[in-house]
Amino acid sequence: MNESRIRVMVVDDHPLMREGIAAVIGGQSDMALVGEASDGHEAVDAYLRLRPDVVLMDLRMPGMDGIEAIAAIRAQAPQARIIVLTTYRGDVQVVRALSAGASGYLLKSLLRRELLDTIRDVHAGARRVPPEIAAGIAEHLSDETLSGRELEVLKCVAAGNANKLVAAELGISEETVKAHMKNILAKLGARDRTHAVTIAIKRGIIEL
Repeated sequence: MNESRIRVMVVDDHPLMREGIAAVIGGQSDMALVGEASDGHEAVDAYLRLRPDVVLMDLRMPGMDGIEAIAAIRAQAPQARIIVLTTYRGDVQVVRALSAGASGYLLKSLLRRELLDTIRDVHAGARRVPPEIAAGIAEHLSDETLSGRELEVLKCVAAGNANKLVAAELGISEETVKAHMKNILAKLGARDRTHAVTIAIKRGIIEL
């Protein structure tokens, strides 16, 4: 194998996605696919064994997810260059991925147009985040984050529970739940409970 090629590993739990990416990379004279993995645990093992130049990492996978895998890889190989591939554009997810050590973030809808340039740029040491994603991060940069308890309350509300049930589940009073909800609405700029849940899902703060 030509040593000057960019050695790429792809991590995704969908075989068709891996096959598609493999086909694209296979057509490039300056790249070679050296490994695949279908979940985070496999990704960490494969990275340490193969030491690819660039990893393409899905976020939503069974077992260990992409963000956990990025953190685990970077803990053992700080120089690892990882590009997140995802359908999710929520700013909170992006910040989590970048904080874990990702060098790039690419929406799957942009793969056909931007995958190869993103791989080359990240391999060269650059960071790549699409302009619309970067704008979303900037928009919420000064927002106050939800506390751990507020997240718990919001997740319970998202599951369809009324305040009384949320209080029982979390072992707090109904008045405390109402106080947390008031804070949540203020922090998210939401009109009501349903709007708060919608915003939180869109931004990647919670998942259903």
